[in-house]
Amino acid sequence: MSEQTGPGGFAGRIGARVEDADDGGARIAFEVGDEHLNPAGTLHGGVVATLVDSAMGSAVRTTTEDGEVPATSQLTVTYLRPGKPGALVVTGRVRTRGRHLTICEADVEQDGEAVAHAVATFALLQR
Repeated sequence: MSEQTGPGGFAGRIGARVEDADDGGARIAFEVGDEHLNPAGTLHGGVVATLVDSAMGSAVRTTTEDGEVPATSQLTVTYLRPGKPGALVVTGRVRTRGRHLTICEADVEQDGEAVAHAVATFALLQR
């Protein structure tokens, strides 16, 4: 995957796949496997945080210009119910695009139910 559509790096290594990224939004598909579970047998919160950060970062990158690099400066994840093995979808979107800061939100859903909601602020750095 390219830097513009992400997720690369860690998120890509755990199996996150961008299905769509355009016009301030992005959707990531993810298959929760046993390797993504915590000792309680549910989806690890750090995996959820990685997924929402990646979805929102992908959404922000659809709005950036040459030389602008988004960097997460604040991330809040609200866990609504435990995730389990199986498919889930993460949807990220830009809420407010400023000159130096961009506010985004993301939702994680599995089997039609909300698993988590996140809000993040991205700083727009210049290369």
